[in-house]
Amino acid sequence: MNCLALFEKVERREEGMPEILGLHLEGPYFSYGQRGAQSPENLRSPAPEEYEEACAKSSKICRWSFAVELEGAEDFLRFLREKGIVASLAHSDADCNQVMQAYDNGLKAMTHFYSGMSGVTRKNAYRAAGAIEAGYLLDDLFVEVIADGCHLPGELLQLIYKIKGARRICLVTDSMRGAGMPEGEYLLGGKNGGIMTIVEEGVAKLPDRSAFAGSVATMDRLVRTMHELTTAPLHEIITMASLTPAMLMGIDKEKGSISPGKDADLLLLDESLAVKLVMVRGKIH
Repeated sequence: MNCLALFEKVERREEGMPEILGLHLEGPYFSYGQRGAQSPENLRSPAPEEYEEACAKSSKICRWSFAVELEGAEDFLRFLREKGIVASLAHSDADCNQVMQAYDNGLKAMTHFYSGMSGVTRKNAYRAAGAIEAGYLLDDLFVEVIADGCHLPGELLQLIYKIKGARRICLVTDSMRGAGMPEGEYLLGGKNGGIMTIVEEGVAKLPDRSAFAGSVATMDRLVRTMHELTTAPLHEIITMASLTPAMLMGIDKEKGSISPGKDADLLLLDESLAVKLVMVRGKIH
């Protein structure tokens, strides 16, 4: 809660700096079975007194990711919809029907698709569809993709592109503090209670290497990876990295494409798709 109050004092726009659009809260309302690198002691179900206090402390929360099958999730979805906060599924063991019900109640996206969510399982010998299958079946549901070449292989990146298309895929780094840094040990989370991770082979891992612990990718790497591992044309990959995320967040009238009247926040890439020039609101940096 102290972080929320502190962020309330941060200026969204500062001369010469990229704009801070708001806060994306991921958790703590997660499934234990899909927790990934999240600390088990912090997991819990949505509690009105907690999320209401969070929104009272900060007006800058623009998105909240959580497991939609938890007790109290339906009321939480209703609360987020009333507040105009984008609701997204994350670290969830929900089955397909639960996700579809959440979609009917305002769910708009799936945070880091495939990572930390249920797929096909067997229940009493019968196969049951999970959250991943719901992501494919719900045409209008946005899906985030960590296209670092580690979290998802090329075959799955191609499958997601083939089914969802560029206007529903948002490339996301999901990066932690080790992004852009040399290989080694880095803390995931706060300095007082975070989890130690190992960055190697282009990705962050838990010390026992049993699971990934976030990403160390940058957005240009995601663009290059999608270009190398899928058949998606470059202009559609750029859409996944720009316009589609803006559409998800409802800011596509100001950002996400090169159009008259939009913010001139631009990147110029060279022939190898490496960043060559950065422009923030029309000024080159």
